Amino acid sequence: MKKISTLGILVLVFLLANHQISNGCTNFLITKGASVDGSTMITYAADSHTLYGELYFQPAKDYPAGAMRDIYEWDTGKFLGQIAQPAHTYSVIGNMNEFQVAIGETTYGGRVELSKQSGAIMDYGSLIYVALQRSKTAREAIKVITDLVAEYGYYSSGESFSIADKDEVWILELIGKGEGEKGAVWVAVKIPEGYISGHANQARITTFPLNDSDNCIYAEDVISFAREKGWYNGTDKDFSFSDVYAPVDFGGARFCDARVWAGFNKVADGMMDYTEYAMGKVEHGGANNFPTNRIPLWVKPSKKVSV
Repeated sequence: MKKISTLGILVLVFLLANHQISNGCTNFLITKGASVDGSTMITYAADSHTLYGELYFQPAKDYPAGAMRDIYEWDTGKFLGQIAQPAHTYSVIGNMNEFQVAIGETTYGGRVELSKQSGAIMDYGSLIYVALQRSKTAREAIKVITDLVAEYGYYSSGESFSIADKDEVWILELIGKGEGEKGAVWVAVKIPEGYISGHANQARITTFPLNDSDNCIYAEDVISFAREKGWYNGTDKDFSFSDVYAPVDFGGARFCDARVWAGFNKVADGMMDYTEYAMGKVEHGGANNFPTNRIPLWVKPSKKVSV
């Protein structure tokens, strides 16, 4: 059986300085074909003096009909509300469950007008641990997360989630719809076999396949919602999630995507082509004026990697 490892550090990254996100997080995602021993791997590192690596444990449990689960904001402990419990939940240790589903995250924030949603109760941390209790695969975890925000609303700002099981590795990017709306818009992309990906406090999914449900799934209104808000008027195929919902600027490139560049540069060839972008020199162009020199969402390592 293939195994998955999580919470390791693939590469040392420089500390954030003078950036708006004080608790900088960096995730790397490794597919089976890119690892030495054929394991899928995700990393989850947070540069914060208040996070001390607690190892949470939630045992598997059966619940009677009508049972409810209290939801507390992960960052603050604030009580947000209750959601219905399923008949059975799975055992979770840290950020992995008994079926080897693992989830990490980095916060990218995104459009400020989408950061608050009255009545919402599902924050990003609760989504991680509730999804781990209810999912046997990475695809199931994506469905659990997106179904929960649709039903209960999304309490946090924009998030990138690393989601893996023993066979597949996915990146899910999600942002709320703001006041007067409920739920979130989102895109989830499977990392191709033999490749690695990464994210670090800047949304990374740009254009995505619209008719390939094996490798990409997304909210049905992810493009139409942006059109309604007046943020996009191009073709569907040219729509870029990151560039519409979390436009990259100097800080996003220099202090966030640069960490991804540093990791990629240790294991993949050709990364010097993106050095200027990693230094914060974002070049815009084309019909939509989106950046033309962004670091790719995934790269093929020159040799297989290990923790």
